[in-house]
Amino acid sequence: MNKTTAKPVISRRGLLLVMSSPSGAGKTTLSRKLLATDANITLSVSVTTRPKRPGEVEGEDYHFLSKVQFAQMVQRGELLEWATVFGNMYGTPKAPVEKALIAGRDVLFDIDWQGTQQLAQAMEDDVVRIFILPPDAETLQDRLINRQQDSALIIAKRMAKAPDEISHWAEYEYVIVNSEIEKAFSEVCAVLQAERLKRKRQVGLAGFVRELTAKL
Repeated sequence: MNKTTAKPVISRRGLLLVMSSPSGAGKTTLSRKLLATDANITLSVSVTTRPKRPGEVEGEDYHFLSKVQFAQMVQRGELLEWATVFGNMYGTPKAPVEKALIAGRDVLFDIDWQGTQQLAQAMEDDVVRIFILPPDAETLQDRLINRQQDSALIIAKRMAKAPDEISHWAEYEYVIVNSEIEKAFSEVCAVLQAERLKRKRQVGLAGFVRELTAKL
């Protein structure tokens, strides 16, 4: 009679996967593909004072707050990180992130370098940083125009800000050039899989090894 071998279950602490880039480099597209294909990662829904764009859903894309409400969250220490971008404030609520990590779920962040620095200061051991670069300046501008979300003035401001944003690439453990979306996506998935297997994140590994060796 063949014995059925149970698959070992090793508990794992979740991780915080940060993807940053200049606007238009493709991080939002990559984020959506990852969320659609990986059931164990969830998007950190930021709070913002920015007006809602057409098609955006409260609680799915952002939590839209007034400036007074945002300031109150900052004062109460309820945000892991926050920053002001083009006159609007963005931040990450602390409670849902900590709950996900303990449950072994990974959390995806679509934030800029300022938010990444603050997040790393608060939770350095949990953060995995990926910076997404465009293949060239022309492609970056074309993507900003083709997504039809911003006025010509805002696009010009985003292009002007891109060099400063890109200058922070060396603060990230991984850098991916998004010249082709499927290739870039496979590279993001490879990073995530490798980070999930790191010994420090497999909190149940020591007990598993003890049990394994005791039966040898």
